[in-house]
Amino acid sequence: MEINQPAAKFQDMSIAPMHTAEHILNQTMVRMFGCERSRNAHIERKKSKCDYTLPCKPTDEQIAAIESKVNEVIGLNLPVTAEFVTRENVPAGVDLGKLPADASETLRIVRIGNYDTCACIGTHVANTGEIGTFRIISHSYENGTLRLRFKLA
Repeated sequence: MEINQPAAKFQDMSIAPMHTAEHILNQTMVRMFGCERSRNAHIERKKSKCDYTLPCKPTDEQIAAIESKVNEVIGLNLPVTAEFVTRENVPAGVDLGKLPADASETLRIVRIGNYDTCACIGTHVANTGEIGTFRIISHSYENGTLRLRFKLA
């Protein structure tokens, strides 16, 4: 079975809670706004950011609702699991558009309960209850791009 080997940063357990929170944030944005998953993300242990393409600036109430929904999902204590599948067996709805050209035929699929399913090489917590509290610390909107900056407490 041919499997891509991730860079060391993606295996750093110190970013596992933040990286798992990113998955939940991405799925929350897809569900709330009908947008794609983040087109650009910078995930670090202390604070992170994700960019989303949206047709208009979200209201402050919508930003608060994003934070609330992410924390609601975290609080469900969902299991975080991974499985390896060939490209022919990728679950329906999993977007492979961001895969590098040299990605292997066998892919790692990460599931967060029944909330999110995504191809990913990064490290994650075993259960969403390990993440902590998600906080959007700032946001901006320019030229159709919403940037969310967030941290965990």
